[in-house]
Amino acid sequence: MAIKITDECINCGACEPECPNNAIYDAGAAWRFSDGTNLKGMINFPTGEVMDAGEVQPAISDEVYYIVSDKCTECVGFHDEPQCAAVCPVDCCVDNEDVRETEEELLAKKAWLHVE
Repeated sequence: MAIKITDECINCGACEPECPNNAIYDAGAAWRFSDGTNLKGMINFPTGEVMDAGEVQPAISDEVYYIVSDKCTECVGFHDEPQCAAVCPVDCCVDNEDVRETEEELLAKKAWLHVE
């Protein structure tokens, strides 16, 4: 599963630098799959979708920090626990019940994001 940031977020920014996948963005900030990953050029998703890793994606929230679930691995393969949740002073980094993934899927996502 991925992590999400609830609307209780106080926009302190403590979580953003902790994410090894660069999956956390400031409110209103656009994002790219290439941000903080090794993805370049045209990328293939398991669903068959193809996209340019550098293509600008619209912000998911314009009110609070947000996590791009397609880039979130819950820190699996990097740390023992999600670092955003570990540093959040108001406990607003929580499981995203809409995005459920196994440890194997999260490790595969990590490998895809950071392919060398």
